[in-house]
Amino acid sequence: MSWGLGRIVAFDTESTGVDVESDRIVTAAVIGLGDGMPAAARTWLADPGIDIPEQASTIHGVTTARARAEGRPAAEVVKEIASKLAEFVAHRLPIVAMNARFDLTLLDRECARHGLPPLAELAGAEPLVVDPYVIDKAVDKYRKGSRKLIDMARHYGVALGGDAHEAGADALAAARIAYKQAARYPAARQPLEQLHAAQVIWAREQAVSLQAYLRKSDPAAVVEPEWPLVPRQQGGAR
Repeated sequence: MSWGLGRIVAFDTESTGVDVESDRIVTAAVIGLGDGMPAAARTWLADPGIDIPEQASTIHGVTTARARAEGRPAAEVVKEIASKLAEFVAHRLPIVAMNARFDLTLLDRECARHGLPPLAELAGAEPLVVDPYVIDKAVDKYRKGSRKLIDMARHYGVALGGDAHEAGADALAAARIAYKQAARYPAARQPLEQLHAAQVIWAREQAVSLQAYLRKSDPAAVVEPEWPLVPRQQGGAR
Protein backbone atom coordinates (compact mmCIF):
# COMPACT_ATOMS: atom_id res chain seq x y z
CA MET A 1 0.00 0.00 0.00
CA SER A 2 1.27 3.46 -0.87
CA TRP A 3 2.01 5.72 2.09
CA GLY A 4 -0.38 8.18 0.41
CA LEU A 5 -3.31 5.91 1.27
CA GLY A 6 -2.52 5.77 4.97
CA ARG A 7 -2.21 8.01 7.98
CA ILE A 8 0.26 10.87 7.71
CA VAL A 9 1.40 13.68 10.01
CA ALA A 10 1.74 17.25 8.81
CA PHE A 11 4.23 19.53 10.56
CA ASP A 12 4.95 23.24 10.22
CA THR A 13 6.52 26.03 12.23
CA GLU A 14 6.61 29.81 12.08
CA SER A 15 9.66 31.44 13.60
CA THR A 16 11.56 34.57 14.52
CA GLY A 17 13.61 34.28 11.33
CA VAL A 18 15.29 31.93 8.88
CA ASP A 19 18.54 31.09 10.71
CA VAL A 20 18.01 27.63 12.16
CA GLU A 21 21.00 28.03 14.47
CA SER A 22 19.81 31.16 16.27
CA ASP A 23 16.13 31.76 15.50
CA ARG A 24 13.27 30.36 17.57
CA ILE A 25 9.88 28.73 17.10
CA VAL A 26 6.93 31.09 17.55
CA THR A 27 4.04 28.90 16.39
CA ALA A 28 3.80 25.26 15.33
CA ALA A 29 1.26 22.70 14.21
CA VAL A 30 1.24 18.90 14.19
CA ILE A 31 -1.75 17.38 12.38
CA GLY A 32 -2.54 13.69 11.97
CA LEU A 33 -4.84 12.99 9.04
CA GLY A 34 -5.90 10.43 6.44
CA ASP A 35 -6.58 6.69 6.53
CA GLY A 36 -10.29 7.31 7.02
CA MET A 37 -9.78 8.74 10.48
CA PRO A 38 -10.66 12.21 11.79
CA ALA A 39 -7.96 14.86 11.66
CA ALA A 40 -6.20 15.39 14.97
CA ALA A 41 -4.47 18.76 15.27
CA ARG A 42 -2.26 20.32 17.93
CA THR A 43 -1.08 23.91 17.65
CA TRP A 44 1.22 25.97 19.84
CA LEU A 45 2.09 29.61 20.46
CA ALA A 46 5.39 30.14 22.25
CA ASP A 47 7.09 33.05 23.90
CA PRO A 48 10.43 32.49 22.14
CA GLY A 49 12.38 34.40 24.77
CA ILE A 50 13.75 36.89 22.25
CA ASP A 51 12.21 39.76 20.34
CA ILE A 52 10.36 38.83 17.16
CA PRO A 53 11.66 41.03 14.33
CA GLU A 54 9.07 43.16 12.59
CA GLN A 55 9.79 41.41 9.30
CA ALA A 56 8.89 38.04 10.82
CA SER A 57 5.78 39.44 12.54
CA THR A 58 4.61 40.83 9.21
CA ILE A 59 4.80 37.33 7.74
CA HIS A 60 3.10 35.25 10.43
CA GLY A 61 1.21 37.92 12.38
CA VAL A 62 2.65 37.29 15.85
CA THR A 63 4.32 40.25 17.53
CA THR A 64 6.69 40.20 20.45
CA ALA A 65 3.97 41.71 22.65
CA ARG A 66 1.45 39.03 21.70
CA ALA A 67 3.93 36.19 22.16
CA ARG A 68 4.83 37.44 25.64
CA ALA A 69 1.19 37.94 26.62
CA GLU A 70 -0.34 34.80 25.11
CA GLY A 71 2.54 32.42 24.42
CA ARG A 72 3.70 29.66 26.72
CA PRO A 73 7.34 29.25 27.80
CA ALA A 74 9.48 28.07 24.89
CA ALA A 75 10.92 25.11 26.79
CA GLU A 76 7.44 23.71 27.45
CA VAL A 77 6.29 24.24 23.89
CA VAL A 78 9.39 22.69 22.33
CA LYS A 79 9.13 19.64 24.59
CA GLU A 80 5.47 19.13 23.66
CA ILE A 81 6.10 19.51 19.92
CA ALA A 82 8.98 17.06 19.96
CA SER A 83 7.07 14.58 22.12
CA LYS A 84 4.01 14.69 19.89
CA LEU A 85 6.05 14.20 16.72
CA ALA A 86 7.98 11.39 18.39
CA GLU A 87 4.74 9.48 19.00
CA PHE A 88 4.10 9.38 15.27
CA VAL A 89 7.71 8.69 14.33
CA ALA A 90 7.73 5.72 16.67
CA HIS A 91 4.78 4.29 14.74
CA ARG A 92 6.65 4.85 11.44
CA LEU A 93 4.13 7.32 10.08
CA PRO A 94 5.42 9.78 7.48
CA ILE A 95 6.12 13.31 8.67
CA VAL A 96 5.06 15.68 5.90
CA ALA A 97 6.76 19.07 5.98
CA MET A 98 7.24 21.64 3.25
CA ASN A 99 10.99 22.34 3.10
CA ALA A 100 11.47 19.88 5.96
CA ARG A 101 15.15 20.75 6.25
CA PHE A 102 14.17 24.06 7.85
CA ASP A 103 11.43 22.94 10.24
CA LEU A 104 13.12 19.78 11.49
CA THR A 105 16.49 21.48 11.93
CA LEU A 106 14.89 24.41 13.73
CA LEU A 107 13.14 21.98 16.10
CA ASP A 108 16.39 20.08 16.62
CA ARG A 109 18.23 23.24 17.62
CA GLU A 110 15.42 24.24 19.95
CA CYS A 111 15.64 20.81 21.59
CA ALA A 112 19.38 21.30 22.09
CA ARG A 113 18.83 24.81 23.44
CA HIS A 114 16.42 23.55 26.10
CA GLY A 115 18.36 20.42 27.04
CA LEU A 116 15.99 17.99 25.33
CA PRO A 117 16.93 14.84 23.38
CA PRO A 118 16.83 14.93 19.57
CA LEU A 119 13.60 13.79 17.90
CA ALA A 120 15.08 10.47 16.76
CA GLU A 121 16.23 9.69 20.30
CA LEU A 122 12.82 10.51 21.73
CA ALA A 123 11.12 8.28 19.16
CA GLY A 124 13.64 5.48 19.18
CA ALA A 125 13.80 5.72 15.38
CA GLU A 126 14.80 8.12 12.64
CA PRO A 127 11.82 10.00 11.19
CA LEU A 128 10.59 9.08 7.73
CA VAL A 129 9.88 12.36 5.98
CA VAL A 130 7.89 13.42 2.92
CA ASP A 131 8.86 16.87 1.65
CA PRO A 132 6.57 18.22 -1.09
CA TYR A 133 9.16 20.86 -2.00
CA VAL A 134 11.96 18.34 -2.66
CA ILE A 135 9.58 15.99 -4.45
CA ASP A 136 8.19 18.74 -6.66
CA LYS A 137 11.65 19.82 -7.78
CA ALA A 138 12.51 16.19 -8.58
CA VAL A 139 9.39 15.16 -10.48
CA ASP A 140 8.82 18.45 -12.32
CA LYS A 141 12.38 19.72 -12.56
CA TYR A 142 11.99 22.22 -15.38
CA ARG A 143 8.69 23.84 -14.45
CA LYS A 144 9.09 27.59 -14.40
CA GLY A 145 7.88 29.86 -11.65
CA SER A 146 7.97 29.97 -7.88
CA ARG A 147 7.77 26.86 -5.71
CA LYS A 148 6.63 28.64 -2.58
CA LEU A 149 3.78 26.93 -0.75
CA ILE A 150 1.14 29.31 -2.07
CA ASP A 151 2.28 28.74 -5.66
CA MET A 152 2.54 24.97 -5.29
CA ALA A 153 -0.91 24.87 -3.74
CA ARG A 154 -2.25 26.64 -6.80
CA HIS A 155 -0.36 24.33 -9.14
CA TYR A 156 -1.72 21.18 -7.47
CA GLY A 157 -5.24 22.54 -7.02
CA VAL A 158 -5.05 22.66 -3.24
CA ALA A 159 -6.96 25.27 -1.25
CA LEU A 160 -4.73 27.13 1.19
CA GLY A 161 -7.22 27.50 4.02
CA GLY A 162 -6.91 30.14 6.72
CA ASP A 163 -4.06 32.59 6.42
CA ALA A 164 -0.83 31.90 4.56
CA HIS A 165 2.05 31.51 7.01
CA GLU A 166 -0.28 30.26 9.72
CA ALA A 167 1.26 27.00 10.89
CA GLY A 168 -1.94 24.95 10.90
CA ALA A 169 -3.09 26.08 7.46
CA ASP A 170 0.39 25.65 5.97
CA ALA A 171 0.82 22.17 7.44
CA LEU A 172 -2.54 21.05 6.08
CA ALA A 173 -1.81 22.49 2.63
CA ALA A 174 1.56 20.71 2.52
CA ALA A 175 -0.13 17.42 3.40
CA ARG A 176 -2.72 17.86 0.66
CA ILE A 177 0.00 18.66 -1.87
CA ALA A 178 1.87 15.51 -0.81
CA TYR A 179 -1.26 13.43 -1.33
CA LYS A 180 -1.67 14.95 -4.81
CA GLN A 181 1.95 14.18 -5.65
CA ALA A 182 1.55 10.56 -4.54
CA ALA A 183 -1.51 10.21 -6.74
CA ARG A 184 0.13 11.86 -9.75
CA TYR A 185 3.74 10.63 -9.80
CA PRO A 186 5.01 7.03 -9.42
CA ALA A 187 8.27 8.37 -7.97
CA ALA A 188 6.31 10.04 -5.16
CA ARG A 189 4.29 6.97 -4.16
CA GLN A 190 7.09 4.44 -3.83
CA PRO A 191 7.35 2.71 -0.43
CA LEU A 192 8.00 5.20 2.34
CA GLU A 193 11.52 4.05 3.21
CA GLN A 194 12.51 4.15 -0.46
CA LEU A 195 10.93 7.55 -0.95
CA HIS A 196 12.80 8.94 2.07
CA ALA A 197 16.10 7.61 0.71
CA ALA A 198 15.34 9.04 -2.73
CA GLN A 199 14.66 12.47 -1.26
CA VAL A 200 18.06 12.43 0.47
CA ILE A 201 19.62 12.06 -2.98
CA TRP A 202 17.28 14.52 -4.68
CA ALA A 203 17.81 17.19 -2.04
CA ARG A 204 21.59 16.87 -2.35
CA GLU A 205 21.45 17.08 -6.14
CA GLN A 206 19.18 20.13 -5.92
CA ALA A 207 21.54 21.83 -3.46
CA VAL A 208 24.58 21.16 -5.64
CA SER A 209 22.78 22.54 -8.69
CA LEU A 210 21.60 25.67 -6.88
CA GLN A 211 25.02 26.28 -5.37
CA ALA A 212 26.65 26.06 -8.81
CA TYR A 213 24.14 28.58 -10.14
CA LEU A 214 24.62 31.00 -7.25
CA ARG A 215 28.39 30.81 -7.51
CA LYS A 216 28.23 32.38 -10.94
CA SER A 217 27.64 35.69 -9.14
CA ASP A 218 28.87 34.82 -5.64
CA PRO A 219 31.88 32.46 -5.55
CA ALA A 220 31.43 31.96 -1.79
CA ALA A 221 27.78 30.86 -1.95
CA VAL A 222 27.00 27.68 -0.03
CA VAL A 223 23.75 25.70 -0.18
CA GLU A 224 23.21 23.11 2.55
CA PRO A 225 22.94 19.62 0.99
CA GLU A 226 21.88 17.61 4.05
CA TRP A 227 18.24 16.56 4.30
CA PRO A 228 15.94 16.29 6.25
CA LEU A 229 18.15 17.43 9.14
CA VAL A 230 21.24 19.61 9.05
CA PRO A 231 23.87 18.14 11.41
CA ARG A 232 24.50 20.18 14.52
CA GLN A 233 27.41 22.59 14.50
CA GLN A 234 30.07 22.18 17.12
CA GLY A 235 29.01 24.10 20.20
CA GLY A 236 25.28 23.50 19.75
CA ALA A 237 22.34 25.92 19.47
CA ARG A 238 22.52 29.39 20.92
